[in-house]
Amino acid sequence: MTGGRARWRIENEVFNTLKNMGYNLEHNFGHGFKNLCNNFIMLMFLASLMDQLQEIASPIFQKAFLKKERRMYVSKKVRSLFSEFLVKSWNDLFQAIITPQIFTLSTA
Repeated sequence: MTGGRARWRIENEVFNTLKNMGYNLEHNFGHGFKNLCNNFIMLMFLASLMDQLQEIASPIFQKAFLKKERRMYVSKKVRSLFSEFLVKSWNDLFQAIITPQIFTLSTA
């Protein structure tokens, strides 16, 4: 019974994260024919996994996360920098988030 409740809690937390923390689960899940919606959800799971791995293993991502305080804010800043600048490396990207007055990124 305890294991079942723990699994249910973990499932709810994952789907809550995917729905409310910038991944927009409800918008991508039902689109497309045949296997397209499955591909969308797998790509979303992959993006979530990559964010979790960076949060655990990347010291520069952790500094950027501390600067913005929420993963959703870091994701929005990453998207905005990708649209405005030519990004050569993840290190440069997160450094621009940590110290915004020093832009080492070149304009697109």
